[in-house]
Amino acid sequence: MVYIKLFLSFFQVGLFSFGGGFAALPLIQDQVVDVNKWLTLAEFTDLITISQMTPGPIAINAATFVGIRIAGVLGAIISTLGCILPSCIIVSLLGWLYFKYKNLPLMQGILGGLRPAVVALIASAGASIMVLSFWGENSISLNLSDIDFVSVGLFSIALFILQKYKSNPIYVMLGSGIVGGILYIIP
Repeated sequence: MVYIKLFLSFFQVGLFSFGGGFAALPLIQDQVVDVNKWLTLAEFTDLITISQMTPGPIAINAATFVGIRIAGVLGAIISTLGCILPSCIIVSLLGWLYFKYKNLPLMQGILGGLRPAVVALIASAGASIMVLSFWGENSISLNLSDIDFVSVGLFSIALFILQKYKSNPIYVMLGSGIVGGILYIIP
């Protein structure tokens, strides 16, 4: 019975949590704390902290943590499967629809309209990260004391290397991380 409850609870989380991990938090809290009373609110807060420290999406980490806490390893597997199954079904259905109807002009029009929106969303996220990196929590200002010149320099050098030498982005990110770590550690 507990396995079915774990599966169905996290199936609902996986099915209705659009907008990323933080958007799923109220759904996870409702299922874990309010409806099933598997965790207290303090334990749920600890769960969120642990989920942020471990790699992977919050919902999957939460499902695994709650599952193992409530029903052991099998509970972790079942609750994690419940969390990811809706996405697998939806993506498989969309993939099937795409391959079946990809040559229709309507489908090409829909995809053509979505491309600029996706590019804009990625550019917006990149710009937000760049502003946060260059100015920190402060808003954009031209005051030189507010600008993090190490970040600006690393960004400029990495962009130059990527454009000029067509280097592997993973190596450039790794190198930037190492150089940045050294520069931020040295006063």
